[in-house]
Amino acid sequence: MTPYDPDHLDVDLTDPQFYLNRELSEMEFQRRVLHEALDDRQPLLERVRFLSIFTKNMDEFFMKRVGGLKQQIDADVTEQTVDGRTPTQQLTEVLEKARPMFRAQARCFLDEIRGALADEGIHIRDYDELSATQREQMRQYFEESVLPTLTPLAFDPAHPFPFISNLSLSLAVMTRRDSDDEPTFTRVKIPQNRPRLVELDDGEYILLEEVIRSNLDLLFPNVEIVNTTVFRLTRNAEVRRNEEVAEDLIDMIQEVIEQRRFATVVRLEVEADAPDAVVSLLQEQLDIADDEVFRLPGPLDYRELLSLTDLDRPDLKLDSWTPQLHPRLERDERRADFSADGQRSIFSEIRRDDILLHHPYHSFDDTVQRFLDEAASDPDVLAIKAAIYRTASDSQVIQSLIEAAENGKQVAVMVELKARFDEQNNLEWVRRLEEEGIHVAYGTIGLKTHTKTALVVREEEDGVQLYSHVATGNYHSETAKGYVDLGLLTADRDIGQDLVKVFNFFTGPSLDEQFRKLLIAPVTMREEFTKCIRREARHAQNGEDARIVAKVNGLEDPQMVEELYRASMAGVEIDLIVRDICRLRPGLADVSENITVHSIVDRFLEHSRIFYFENGASADSSQALGEADDAGGPEWYIGSADWMERNLDKRVEAVAPVEDRDIREQLRFILELAMTDNRKRWTMNADGTYEQRHPPDGEPVVNMQSILMEQAMSAHGRDTNWGIPTDHPAAPGELLVAPREEADDGDETATSETTENSEAETVDAVRDGGPVSVLNATNGRDNATNGRDNVANGRDNTADDNCDDALDGDLPQVMRDNPDRWYVPDSDHYRYVVRTPDGGRQYRKTQDAVAKLLERYY
Repeated sequence: MTPYDPDHLDVDLTDPQFYLNRELSEMEFQRRVLHEALDDRQPLLERVRFLSIFTKNMDEFFMKRVGGLKQQIDADVTEQTVDGRTPTQQLTEVLEKARPMFRAQARCFLDEIRGALADEGIHIRDYDELSATQREQMRQYFEESVLPTLTPLAFDPAHPFPFISNLSLSLAVMTRRDSDDEPTFTRVKIPQNRPRLVELDDGEYILLEEVIRSNLDLLFPNVEIVNTTVFRLTRNAEVRRNEEVAEDLIDMIQEVIEQRRFATVVRLEVEADAPDAVVSLLQEQLDIADDEVFRLPGPLDYRELLSLTDLDRPDLKLDSWTPQLHPRLERDERRADFSADGQRSIFSEIRRDDILLHHPYHSFDDTVQRFLDEAASDPDVLAIKAAIYRTASDSQVIQSLIEAAENGKQVAVMVELKARFDEQNNLEWVRRLEEEGIHVAYGTIGLKTHTKTALVVREEEDGVQLYSHVATGNYHSETAKGYVDLGLLTADRDIGQDLVKVFNFFTGPSLDEQFRKLLIAPVTMREEFTKCIRREARHAQNGEDARIVAKVNGLEDPQMVEELYRASMAGVEIDLIVRDICRLRPGLADVSENITVHSIVDRFLEHSRIFYFENGASADSSQALGEADDAGGPEWYIGSADWMERNLDKRVEAVAPVEDRDIREQLRFILELAMTDNRKRWTMNADGTYEQRHPPDGEPVVNMQSILMEQAMSAHGRDTNWGIPTDHPAAPGELLVAPREEADDGDETATSETTENSEAETVDAVRDGGPVSVLNATNGRDNATNGRDNVANGRDNTADDNCDDALDGDLPQVMRDNPDRWYVPDSDHYRYVVRTPDGGRQYRKTQDAVAKLLERYY
């Protein structure tokens, strides 16, 4: 096999033009989140929910990312990022992009959502709309329930400027005793322990700040109230202390939490009509630049509007979702080895076959929590180890670990104290665990522990067995209801032994650099992923099947971007499903024309990470059965790491190979749905902007998350090993090499005769300019094997615009010279298929890619 040299391609991939800016890419993600509120196809209260989510996300973005940029500027950092921007340039562009997004949010609420809520009998009133009776009601409420909680803080020669806490909503009140006096500034904090939406009557509400503003005479008697302004501050959360010199990690974290209260201000939000004198005073006292001031109409904080989604109005919401039991873990008295409550031992089930958990489609309590609960009470369990990055404030996970210790198990827990914004919660759990005599590790100097893993050690008849849970999400029962995550429960001894090494590192002095199966950051993961990408490039150079599909939250690491560019230039087809940050530019001629980037924003936060490397396999080869080895065959991985520098180099992460045939098929189903979703999927342009996909006229809507919910429900009560059955027609079956059915099932892929006939008909149709009828046999499988036909795929059997493109007069000469060696498939994803000399097929998206392949082969 020809060796792959990643440096032989004559392109300077260090050029900033090939990289998008991290912060601006994050802003594009937030624009997609905001779109969910702007989209009038959404149920009304779902739009309200996304108004709240957008506020929360942007608060965190300003605290972390804008705060970090300001720190760099204050430290006179002028070093450019890989995309060629200084911190000052990045800050300027971020603030410019944020301003119209905040205005769009405000317009959405004021011009659309507020009126739509009123039409549905949910009124958010202005104070001047209240009746005399309602005003009296609010005055009494203010005097009895709000006034006693308020503490006015004046700023005058006798009082310093008051401290204003992060993200607090405040009222700036300017008062005057005599007509000749200069107005006095007083800050009144809107209390956070009172409901923001004050209920007037059934279905009628008013904002708390309006109640306070309209009854200030009770708080400030005998003075003239000149004007009032609602404002809100955001402070920098990027406060750090050198871990190398910290005497105690817990003390350091407590100091960080305290410092955040007094950190520099990174944003000031004020009402649109705020008096200039008030804004100037705030800017001067808080050291805020003009471009960090955001004058906005309407409410300044939409987070508390989330409470409206608790209303009993199912007609204004998405259909409710209850996470389902996993079929493998349902009660079944017909099976052997079930316990008194009718449930088979989870350890027996795991030992029988690996189990793939998919939250929130599968219940966290009935899967992960059950795994830990059974371990805590099982007399044969010797030890439990777990890595906690984030967990609920009332965590049952922690309670199970405490019960395990009380039951005499050896329990070791890694609690990451540096999990941003969860430091206080994790500190409290550390203290509780230590009080129970549990071995607790707090973190690692210079690294965050981000891996989501647990290990159970169990004494069994044939010796000590290891049961592992390797996941993409946290041990957090609440976020598991709203985050899309995967988890692998396995009795694979190699994975268990690898986790033993990882947990020993948490309490010991060093991290091993040799692992049997797991990819572990920061020691082996980057190297192994790089090998996988370069191997695909080598396969492509040699005319073999080469494909990469990765589903991650972020793709920020410049080295990984460069590796993907080089693989694309070698001919590897690459599809990236990246939720938010993506530095890579897809679709650049001669560089990334073989790369597409997708993003899905829906009711659940996409948080799972899946990695697929085709590794020379083809749908009609024995390698497609899934047995990956040195000779080739697809490789699959899931785990906690994104392709970001912090995940690969600065965190302890774990990614596990997936070797089980059925689980691979489930992962394939997920990826194919993601790449065919035409309701919530966005595709990225080379300039970093995104376009939302829409179903063509007459074709059905394909919504990945809705289909996965449907499939999870359909598995309930069925005699199936699959947590999410893959027999839904929306997954086209053409995008990835998929394992064939077992030979003894009697189902085989399409015969070569059928395939040849189908392709011949297709080529003739293209050549003659007639309609194209393409059976799924061209994918190496007949319709019976797929369990679906082209109609079920949501496409008719006629040519579409792709055929017109194929017949235009601008075809590359090599395509004209070889008309029998390529054709137009019936596909929403690929525009061309090239027939290879060995009878296989290679799918391509562009004519240039087809031309290069034809030149290589023929």
